[in-house]
Amino acid sequence: MPRSPTLDDLRRYAVARSLFKPTTLPRAIERLGFVQADPIRAPARAQDLTLRHRVTGYTAGELERRYPRLPIEEDFFVNYGFLPRRHLALMHPRTPRQAWTPARWKQAHEVLAFVREHGAVHPREVDAHFAHGKTRNWFGGSSNASTQLLDGMHYRGLLRVARRDGGVRVYAARDAHEPPLDEAEVQARMDALIDLVVAKYAPLPAASLGQLVSHLRGGAPQWATERAAALARAKARLVHARVDGIDWYWPAGENPASRRHQAPERVHLLAPFDPVVWDRRRFEHFWGWAYRFEAYTPAPKRQLGYYALPLLWRDQVIGWANAAASGDRLQLDCGYITGRAPRDTDFRRALDEERQRLAEFLGVSG
Repeated sequence: MPRSPTLDDLRRYAVARSLFKPTTLPRAIERLGFVQADPIRAPARAQDLTLRHRVTGYTAGELERRYPRLPIEEDFFVNYGFLPRRHLALMHPRTPRQAWTPARWKQAHEVLAFVREHGAVHPREVDAHFAHGKTRNWFGGSSNASTQLLDGMHYRGLLRVARRDGGVRVYAARDAHEPPLDEAEVQARMDALIDLVVAKYAPLPAASLGQLVSHLRGGAPQWATERAAALARAKARLVHARVDGIDWYWPAGENPASRRHQAPERVHLLAPFDPVVWDRRRFEHFWGWAYRFEAYTPAPKRQLGYYALPLLWRDQVIGWANAAASGDRLQLDCGYITGRAPRDTDFRRALDEERQRLAEFLGVSG
């Protein structure tokens, strides 16, 4: 019987299982199960920064360029991002918490007929044809009503993202999903979704597992009342251990205490939403300091920077870096929890190598 893991074991396991040997783009997405997206480019979008560590020869924007030919979808899960189509099918047909009026459904069916006729449409084509006007968006500004309607149709499964043009979603009609046959199938789908969450983010403290199950209300709001029972089933099903007074969970068949979980002798500059650092609760357990995403923090109050990338050296996050492509060169500004960089030559070499990898990913000079 494997020995109970220590916190050091869990940390090494978390890093090693997530930062697997780079592979092809389809295989990396399949292994991750879900790639969270974010529109900010500093120096690249979060999905690209996540995939560059896990896909051989990956370059910024590759996911968007290859998306139309990949068996994946851009949609909601615990957050918004990209996932294999078979995983998306677990969450549909989706019933949003906010019901549409008959008038809104009439608009949606008219737009759906327009999209079916044209194959794939840009939001401005819909806006030009229907002249839906303007509407107030969730942060108090004004946006095209057609864009908001298309977003809602996408969320309800009427449309899918066919591709992006200049970062803007271009939509196509989606075939209808079959609803679950009975309560047993609903439970099976919820179990599969939670297993997908755990496979991506393990090992998880109990509180973080509960948080992620709660986030499933974004991808499967129609099963909100099923979440508590599904979480209880997951805790009974998953392998777990109590470490330093906290219950930790991970998939069956994996051994966090195995000596094979060794971090490579390299530096990784991680996206703020990379699965290694996504769980801020786990981050503090593993590395003893609080990392915060400060892009929406007023500049005078930022401590790390607008889009600080956690700096992972071996299996320790020892600081952060702010990166920017200025002209044809990469600018990299690093900060460290101790106030200074490690002095050993191995770290300096590894940081220089990561700088060069990041520059090649961005298509600039290091």
